[in-house]
Amino acid sequence: MEQEQDSRPASASQNPRSSHQRETSLHSHAWSLEMLLRRLNAIDAKRDDKLASILDAIGEFGTFQWRLVALTFIPSMLSTYFMLSDFFMVTAQRPYCNTSWILAVGPNLSEAEQLNLTLPRASNGSFLTCLMYIPVPWDLDSIINFGLNYTETCKYGWIYPYAEKRSLINEFDLVCGNEPNMENMQTIFLAGILTGSLLFGILSDKLGRYPTILISLLGLLVFGFGTAFVNSFYQYLFFRFAVAQVSVGFTICSVSLVMEWLVGEHRAQAVLLQHCFFAVGILLLSGLTYKISHWRLLFLVGSVPMFPLLCTVWVLRESPRWLMVKGKVEEARKVLCYAAAVNKKTIPLNLLNELKVRGKKVTKGSILDFYTKQHLFKVVLAMSCAWFTISYIYFTLSLKIKDSGADIYFRQVVPSILEVPARLCCIFLLENFGRKWSLYLGLILITIVCLFLLFLHQELKSTIILMLMLGEFSLAATVTIFFIYTAELLPTVLRSTGLGMVSLAWAAGAISSLTMFSQIKSQLPIIICCLSCILTLCFSSLMPESGSHTLRDSIDYSRESSDFKDRSIDISTVVLPEESMSDVDSTDEVTKNTMLNAMPLKPEAGSFFSMDLEKPKNKELVSPAP
Repeated sequence: MEQEQDSRPASASQNPRSSHQRETSLHSHAWSLEMLLRRLNAIDAKRDDKLASILDAIGEFGTFQWRLVALTFIPSMLSTYFMLSDFFMVTAQRPYCNTSWILAVGPNLSEAEQLNLTLPRASNGSFLTCLMYIPVPWDLDSIINFGLNYTETCKYGWIYPYAEKRSLINEFDLVCGNEPNMENMQTIFLAGILTGSLLFGILSDKLGRYPTILISLLGLLVFGFGTAFVNSFYQYLFFRFAVAQVSVGFTICSVSLVMEWLVGEHRAQAVLLQHCFFAVGILLLSGLTYKISHWRLLFLVGSVPMFPLLCTVWVLRESPRWLMVKGKVEEARKVLCYAAAVNKKTIPLNLLNELKVRGKKVTKGSILDFYTKQHLFKVVLAMSCAWFTISYIYFTLSLKIKDSGADIYFRQVVPSILEVPARLCCIFLLENFGRKWSLYLGLILITIVCLFLLFLHQELKSTIILMLMLGEFSLAATVTIFFIYTAELLPTVLRSTGLGMVSLAWAAGAISSLTMFSQIKSQLPIIICCLSCILTLCFSSLMPESGSHTLRDSIDYSRESSDFKDRSIDISTVVLPEESMSDVDSTDEVTKNTMLNAMPLKPEAGSFFSMDLEKPKNKELVSPAP
């Protein structure tokens, strides 16, 4: 009895430990089952996407994909070439009034003697640029002996005796009150991006990726090549407005087409390489402007590669995802078979036969869905905030570099060289940390740079320029990550329209930066950079990870995915190793359903998980495939 009594306290003392072990075991068991459920759901999603299976059969990155991606490099390079040419077209020139009237009485006068007799001088001895002596009907000796006293503004135009290059300034006499305002020129260009991003985004989702790309390439040829033949400065501004429209249109449509043809990490790598050619375009522009002395010839040389490009654009094919969304199943099969033939692959006939439109009706979408659909509204709101921030910071830092007194070639060439390694580093970040954490790293680094700029003394010019270069490096990487992340979060039916809408925010951020920096000469623009970065970090935390999932096609699928994220078990946050996925994939349907039935989870009625758990009740699903 005493032993029994003694054993009771001992067992009682062990109860807390045993209960803790049981709780740990239950938590571990629930966690493992939860992981299994996520894996099975990922497998089901991949199997439901028949198009992804066909793209795998075609080859992840074969000859067709290489050709598709390579054809986007040259237009990307040329679009940047045309977009940034304004910085080299408006170079400083020292004009003088045209006083060739004196050559009628003194034809043998040298240029220096002509200027000395007909132009008034400033207090420092230099010739005034916008005034001339009033012509008089005297002979040359009288003019030399008595001199001229009365002045007026230039009546017969201007001359540029010390100009080394032919630019817009001396072509259209943009001097003496007619000087072009660079902020206004950039605002007109950004207005073209505003209208073009929305116009070409909607056209791409309505007409298709291929015809919209063809329209943008033709526009780039017509308006880029045609800029060399304008007769006035206002015509030049109109052509620049049109070039901005078609350039942003090509960028949006090409990214949509490339991402919908490629699978896995190849999507991100292709967009990264395409963005690297933006920097190549800037370097090409800088080198040609250094060698070519006439601005018209610069546009002619830049347009030459467009002619062979338009002759080879026929090798592009429409996006099969867009065709499936529009219900064009037969056309989707044809382009998939063409891609397989180019890659020398064979698509299993059963996969082609299983390719069909999901649901009873063809998926439709409009721009109003970004307001009515909660998931789309959240994605566009968060990404628009991010694009506004990045654009505002990019233009603010660029204007800061300009104020530091750096040469125009330094301001364009050095950041362009830094952009290439910055974007190549993104490949490592995206593959190892995912979209969201790569985005966080870029935004945090930009915030640190802005904080340093805020507290650095203005006399430390070299340190400020170094921090500005570091900021340009971070911005280049962040812009590319944002582009990939946004395109993956948007559904196929509204992918280009969504990219166009976030491009509106990009243009709005640029215009805000130009306006604020020109009006405020304090540290307030940098303070706003820091605050906007923090705000963007908060908005970005609302977005799910997108790298490990297939592209979304319909609006309903996007809404459904947002509902999944709100559940207690978040499927989208788990990155699964391929080995474990392949192990589960090899399990037949009977085993999977048995394991699912054994799970002690009780999901809510009508939820995604309850729908999955109800699958075993269907005998046709339980029976293994013959």
